[in-house]
Amino acid sequence: MFRNSKLCGVAILASLVFSIPVSAQGSKAGLNVPVTYYKLPNGLKVVLSPETSAPLTTVAVYYNIGFRIEPRDRTGFAHLFEHLMFQGSKNLGKMEFIKLVESNGGVLNGSTRFDFTNYFAVMPSNKTETLIWAEADRMRGLDITQANLTNQQGVVGNEVKVNVLNQPYGSFPWIDLPMAAFTNWYNSHNFYGDLKDIEAATLEDAKTFATKYYQPQNAVLVVVGDFNETDAKRWVEKYFGNIPSQKTEPLPDLTEPRQESEKTVTRVDKLAKKPAVAFGFQMPKRGTPEYYAMGLIDQILIQGEDSLLYKALVKDKGYAGGVGGGINSGLGNMFNYNGPMLMDVSLIHDERFTPQEILASADAVIAQLQDKQVDQKTIDRALVKLRSGLYDTLTQFGGFGRADLLASYALFDDKPDNINQIEANFRKVTPALIQKTAKDYLRKTNRTVVIVNVEKPTAAE
Repeated sequence: MFRNSKLCGVAILASLVFSIPVSAQGSKAGLNVPVTYYKLPNGLKVVLSPETSAPLTTVAVYYNIGFRIEPRDRTGFAHLFEHLMFQGSKNLGKMEFIKLVESNGGVLNGSTRFDFTNYFAVMPSNKTETLIWAEADRMRGLDITQANLTNQQGVVGNEVKVNVLNQPYGSFPWIDLPMAAFTNWYNSHNFYGDLKDIEAATLEDAKTFATKYYQPQNAVLVVVGDFNETDAKRWVEKYFGNIPSQKTEPLPDLTEPRQESEKTVTRVDKLAKKPAVAFGFQMPKRGTPEYYAMGLIDQILIQGEDSLLYKALVKDKGYAGGVGGGINSGLGNMFNYNGPMLMDVSLIHDERFTPQEILASADAVIAQLQDKQVDQKTIDRALVKLRSGLYDTLTQFGGFGRADLLASYALFDDKPDNINQIEANFRKVTPALIQKTAKDYLRKTNRTVVIVNVEKPTAAE
């Protein structure tokens, strides 16, 4: 599982860049990513997106199972199973998938997120068929054994200790805020995993999980890069076509009630050297006009040194050296999730200041968006920043960023071509909609606050 500041996967990826075509009508027309989308009889969704600027191909498989949906009393199980996927399959023994990719000059990784678990590799394009075969091999015949399970329970347990329990600010705010803000267990449990739950996982749990979720009807295969589409279709049919489908597992109810009062959680971090504060607001439903308005509000309030909160909290007040946050900031971006989500703000601040001071200053900034409509110049600047970030996402890791968006839109909307509508949807946002959205969603009664205090030394110390 990897996230922005904690990478724990199979390989740390090199930055390989693909070009992204835009419409001939100009930059305002937005992206023009080629998309071929179809489904195999067994239910596997397939997205092909050729791009020939570099002799590389990215092959990614996304399973429609994230840590929101993991079994009760088995927190961290979705993440644990992600690790099991690298322990060998019918024709590739333990760690051989990794050796196959790296020996051919490729890179690979996997991660567990709120609403999916993904696996991807970037390799020279002459190995496209090999990659497709290898992914099909572990979907068809993952080697789930007690020895592999026991081994990975130890690995994941150590990962929890290193990344969270023994790390200053280890769960701040990416675990702390959802646990405090949401009331539905599926959204609010400790998804990185409680050690006792990880240790309690059984071989039967793992086999049941694979049967329910790691099947073709619950997955999307994305191929991006320098390949021949006719060949790719033939390879996909050859290696994935005869994997039998299973009964589709119904998703649990992930809905959250409307938040009507502010929530505050305070804890002491024994390893932290400075106090910290974070606050988050529940997001509008994905894909709504308000959702796109929040995307621009994120740019205006949080992103970059020209953002309103950076100017107020860092430049003017000197509370901290920086401001972090955004929409789905801990585990992705605003496009690759499907359930309830937060837009969050976080900072590690000087002890001279109190969380109450910082929150009051943030409130004054947010009130600017609520009390008066922003001008078009502000919206245009936010669009430029958002577009820059979008293109950066699309070109990361040799095509993985594009594959990630295509897979997300295929999994959640059954419309991977939505990637080409992203910019148009943001351009529909008006000053009036931004003001309305700020009033409706940036209200204090929709806010959750997490305060991290430093452990005070004793008199003897």
